[in-house]
Amino acid sequence: MQKRKLGKSGLEVSAIGLGCMGLSFGYGPATDRKQAVALIRAAYERGITFFDTAEAYGPFTNEEVVGEALQPFRDKVVIATKFGFKDASPSNGLDSRPERIRRVTDEALKRLRTDRIDLLYQHRVDPNVPMQDVAGAVKDLIAEGKVRHFGLSEASVPSIRKAHAVQPVAALQSEYSLFWRDPEKEILPALEELGIGFVPFSPLGKGFLTGKIDESTTFEKGDFRSIVPRFEAENIKANRALVDRLGEIAKRLHAAPAQIAIAWLLAQKPWIVPIPGTTKLNRLEENIGGADVALSASDLVQIEMELANIKLVGERYPAHLRQMAGR
Repeated sequence: MQKRKLGKSGLEVSAIGLGCMGLSFGYGPATDRKQAVALIRAAYERGITFFDTAEAYGPFTNEEVVGEALQPFRDKVVIATKFGFKDASPSNGLDSRPERIRRVTDEALKRLRTDRIDLLYQHRVDPNVPMQDVAGAVKDLIAEGKVRHFGLSEASVPSIRKAHAVQPVAALQSEYSLFWRDPEKEILPALEELGIGFVPFSPLGKGFLTGKIDESTTFEKGDFRSIVPRFEAENIKANRALVDRLGEIAKRLHAAPAQIAIAWLLAQKPWIVPIPGTTKLNRLEENIGGADVALSASDLVQIEMELANIKLVGERYPAHLRQMAGR
């Protein structure tokens, strides 16, 4: 697989990473641990070197699975994890106090079976802790060798600038896909100016862009899409126009819709590295195939024209989570 560098940080990773969250959290029951370890190792064997986790995924269990899976080839991969929630639980609110950041880092190192975290993100901006203090705490951890690079997730441009002034930000992780293009307004120009890489999560629109979800879809217990407005039946029905058109484009280009969605992201900027997640080997292989789909300039123009007039409906987060994004 081709490699990419996240902005000017020098951090080189595979062009596509693996978002590991869904193996333990957010999309229904956790995957059997042996199967999860096998899937992560299969991703490595197929060229993926960038793996994303967080203490909040489980909580804690996802980091343990990632640590076990990657231990045999630790020095050949890049591991990203996150801090930022009180007691590692989003429902408990935010906590990015410097002492909490240090504790989370020390505990994550043990769960990940490693002596350093390659990329440490603030999971969500904490309005109660000055960004200068957050960046300063990570800067100290970098000086100690426990962390290599600093990242932010779902942060606003002002927050990114404040952090970057104290400790260079290697990457921003936020949602971005054909299903959510809001970062194009302000985020992408700022990242390009500052030399920061972009790691889109949910590059397949939380599964929507695969074409496998329709208004009759029911989500399992524990699948957070069951409380997401965009996945209410009437909104799914309205938004199917995007998926139908994407399917037509994919058929014309002899690829799967998911592969076109990933290839489209890769074509936006050379410093964009999407991290699709999956629990299935066939989907993993399909997603990896997206890196091999070369969209021409005319393909990109055609996609833009065909999708331009499709209006998407429904919020991407329920109200209680919406307030945590974009601070």
